[in-house]
Amino acid sequence: MNRFEEFTTSIVQHIGKKEGPISPVIVNSASFGYGSSESGEGIFEGSVKKPLYARVGNPTSAQLEQLLAQMDGGIGAVAASSGMGAIAMATLSLLKAGDEIISIGGLFGGTYSYFSETLTRFGITTHFFDVDELDAIEEAINTATKILFLESVGNPNMRLPDIAKIAAIAKTHGVVLMVDNTITPLSVAPITLGADIVVYSTTKIITGNASALGGAVIFRAINEGDDKFKEDRYRDIHPFINKMGSMALIANAKKRALRDFGMSANGFGSYLTMLGLETLPLRMDRIVSTVEAVAKGLSARGLSVNHPCLAHHPHHERYKSQFSNGCGTILTIDLGSKERAFEFLNHSKLITITANIGDNRTLGLHMASTIYRDFNDQTKEFLGITPGLVRISIGLESAEAIIDDFSNAAKI
Repeated sequence: MNRFEEFTTSIVQHIGKKEGPISPVIVNSASFGYGSSESGEGIFEGSVKKPLYARVGNPTSAQLEQLLAQMDGGIGAVAASSGMGAIAMATLSLLKAGDEIISIGGLFGGTYSYFSETLTRFGITTHFFDVDELDAIEEAINTATKILFLESVGNPNMRLPDIAKIAAIAKTHGVVLMVDNTITPLSVAPITLGADIVVYSTTKIITGNASALGGAVIFRAINEGDDKFKEDRYRDIHPFINKMGSMALIANAKKRALRDFGMSANGFGSYLTMLGLETLPLRMDRIVSTVEAVAKGLSARGLSVNHPCLAHHPHHERYKSQFSNGCGTILTIDLGSKERAFEFLNHSKLITITANIGDNRTLGLHMASTIYRDFNDQTKEFLGITPGLVRISIGLESAEAIIDDFSNAAKI
């Protein structure tokens, strides 16, 4: 049974209840009564498993967290207010001034800015490498390195990392591997491949309908025996390991980031996210097939399409061997100039022009004039941003309709 079929059954069965409300219950309360002083003490201590305060947890969000952890094979998850909130939670719970990140491959503009500008102001350094610079990546690891970070698919450069090989490097050197799996939920299983932490913008394909901003971080369990988190590099987490054991990373994230920075999910947003999650396997299965058909169809008609399913893509063989369930919703088209890109987007009858991806509708955006407009030429070149680049996020429309519409819009 492939992963789409497997989770088509398990997700809906775990969201709906057999007795009482079938739809998830929305809890919108900001605070919770403890009942007694003793209970309140136990809640703050962690021995009583009841809601403490909405900034550090919500019962509706807790149900979403259980589903996402199950989906990715993690021991638990923490929901966040957005995808960037999830990345901030995952990184800030581990980092302090003087630490270093190694960022691998293409990056969403917001993540690149967070690493290169925001974290720099707090004394945290990020080194950037292409997905295939494995020797240079390994050489760059030092005692200050805390995180190897990568996107499962470069957004928008469409380069594919060899996650298993990078995970092996992370394991050898005892460094955390963190994977942004936003584009490829269900298609890629990072923890199975060796990742320690997985982050999502659930706003994207997990919700799928632009109704709820959200994010999530999924954590693997701390092992009973040897574990990289028990080494001196991560000594700041040891108090949580001593107290919480296998669940230490969740407690660390909640106390070191969520409690203090407040990137908290809200109950209604988590409810809407679960409604989208119910149909995620069906939508992913259809969309990854449509993406391939559109990429091949448009390339055959002469458009400059970038997607690993195409034989000329440098990671085509990797796509066939390691991405058998597709690589998400996006492809890019290079129209050659900003003017042609604008004309293409404005003439399409199907594209919704927006910065989002992973919607049920097909979306498009000119990269250089929007998300990456403030980046210098050197950074744009590294991230694959050319003057005519348009990022497309394929939706649920038919492949034939999309190909015809894009052909007409590009006047080919």
